Amino acid sequence: MSGIAGVIRFGGAPVEPGLIERMTGAMSHRGPDGVGHWVSGPVALGHCMLRTTPESLEESQPLANEDGSVVLVMDGRVDNWEELRRALRDRGAALRTRADAELVLRAYEAWGRDCLSRVDGDFALVIWDARRREAFCARDRIGKKTFTYHWHGDTLAFASELHAILALPWVREELNEGLLAEVLADEWRSRDETFWKGILRLPAAHQMTASARGARLEAYWEPDLWETLPFSREEDYAEHYLALVTDVVRRMSRSHLPVAYEVSGGLDSSAIFAVAEHLRRQGQLPAPSIAGYCLKFENAPDAEERTYSRAVGAHLGVNIEECEATIEPLSWYREWAGRYRELPGYPNSVMSLGLRQTARARGARTLLTGAGGDAWLGGSWPGAYYTEDLAGGRWRDVLTSFAADRHELGLGPAAWTLFRFGAVTLFPEGIKNFLRAVRWSGGRVLAVSSRLQQELERRRTRHARSARPHLRRWTQALQLEVLAAGFDTIIYEIEERMIASLGIELRHPLFNHKIIQLAFSTPERLRSRGSTQKRLHRRALSGLLPEVVLKRTDKADFMVTFRRQLDPLMAELRRDILPRHPEWISAGAASALCDAYDNPAEAGRCEWWLWTFVVCDALVEAAPAISASSRPSPFEVIQSAQRDR
Repeated sequence: MSGIAGVIRFGGAPVEPGLIERMTGAMSHRGPDGVGHWVSGPVALGHCMLRTTPESLEESQPLANEDGSVVLVMDGRVDNWEELRRALRDRGAALRTRADAELVLRAYEAWGRDCLSRVDGDFALVIWDARRREAFCARDRIGKKTFTYHWHGDTLAFASELHAILALPWVREELNEGLLAEVLADEWRSRDETFWKGILRLPAAHQMTASARGARLEAYWEPDLWETLPFSREEDYAEHYLALVTDVVRRMSRSHLPVAYEVSGGLDSSAIFAVAEHLRRQGQLPAPSIAGYCLKFENAPDAEERTYSRAVGAHLGVNIEECEATIEPLSWYREWAGRYRELPGYPNSVMSLGLRQTARARGARTLLTGAGGDAWLGGSWPGAYYTEDLAGGRWRDVLTSFAADRHELGLGPAAWTLFRFGAVTLFPEGIKNFLRAVRWSGGRVLAVSSRLQQELERRRTRHARSARPHLRRWTQALQLEVLAAGFDTIIYEIEERMIASLGIELRHPLFNHKIIQLAFSTPERLRSRGSTQKRLHRRALSGLLPEVVLKRTDKADFMVTFRRQLDPLMAELRRDILPRHPEWISAGAASALCDAYDNPAEAGRCEWWLWTFVVCDALVEAAPAISASSRPSPFEVIQSAQRDR
């Protein structure tokens, strides 16, 4: 993960000396291969370099064209580098290097703001166009690269990490209680706000043009809801899917150093590693070597998956390195929040920290995961295929699915699935709302204060669902909600920042926009039916994965990581942490929340809410004790915490 930063004064005043250095100094952990600056009067751009591909060895940023009229800073990777290079050469572009950054710079010169449709990859970028006196900013389609910015009068400041913006003297650190309310109430709606007023994130799949006239945002990509695939047989869909996944894994495995893969033993991460190993044996993987890593949970059988990851290793004839799950003390989370002024994360994401440190110590700078599989390969919910086909009037497909379910599940369960998840889902909204109210009449354990409730009501109105676009398939509405989920936006950014502190770039093949488009174009009954989720995925990977993994239907339960953190904290939670914020939650609700911790009926919900309160408290209470420019890197923080343990 490289890092970008910049200050642009559209009023023409020069940027004060030392400002851009202060910003890049705050993110120095993102630049183990060097930090570069470009300053010209009212424009100051900075880049922290982490080289992860052979082409990046030829890269230097900030990158200017021959006359300095266009300057680029980018944290990113171009996965269609071969095709884009050919297209640019066909237009007569003179490429000085093989670097991905130059491909993007030349693409902007060739196609202007329309260049993003031709770039496939993960990126956050800013292009200063001196001819137009404007900055062109963009973030990749899924938002896997972070981009935060602040607009103050006629000045734009941006950075890969929020605390680099807070290092600027005119930026105030004022808590955004609206986002706090969303997070505490588990109603994550916003995609562009941060915990500090005035500091925003550029949403995924958006571009922003900033000039003296202000900033204008617009979306540049969304899935095609009406794209169809020319297949009628499941075998053809499976063949197409395997070819697509293979191509995406090949492209995302490009590196001049060993590439690491998380191999949990689940269907998704195991598939990514198996495809990569298959490509390596064929001599088609653009990496010198690969290695698989999995977590081990001693004395926690619900979270343990090594039986499956070992089966993957045995099937492929390779070793999967086993790493102890990481449990950090509360002091680690508080220190992180204080230094970087962001939500410090959840135990089920921090648990992989040691695994990723091990991969980095083995020489890897790139790590691929199976994240995204649940969203794009599996079904929306049991029986959603009935909902979709009933809504579309595809009675033959309904009968075919019912016959298959009857054979697999029996007549009674098949009929119940058809009624409960098919017919009921199509009831009028009034009836469905009544049923929901009856089902959830007990209410949630965590009730935020009346003050935050008022803010939530305003936000519910502001973020009210807009008119639903005309859909080709009923379940596309649910898929669109996944793309727009505020929760995922924040959680994946937390993970990105954490692994960036280790000097590793995280890549998620199953979040590639082509995989997502395939999900929007595939009938739901091919993704799940009966008791089988990810049907197409399982069929396509037959032979590449062992049967025990292909037929796996359970999932590991990582709530043990929450319990291991919360068990020793409960006394402090009751005595100090929860009572400290009566403006967030009432004393009665706080007490009920703690009591519910020992209630098996609240398992899986109560832990999440309690930990959310803990990390929000850490964020608000922790004061930045030292200036951003002199802060140790997150990697140093991690190493210090490990020594303390």
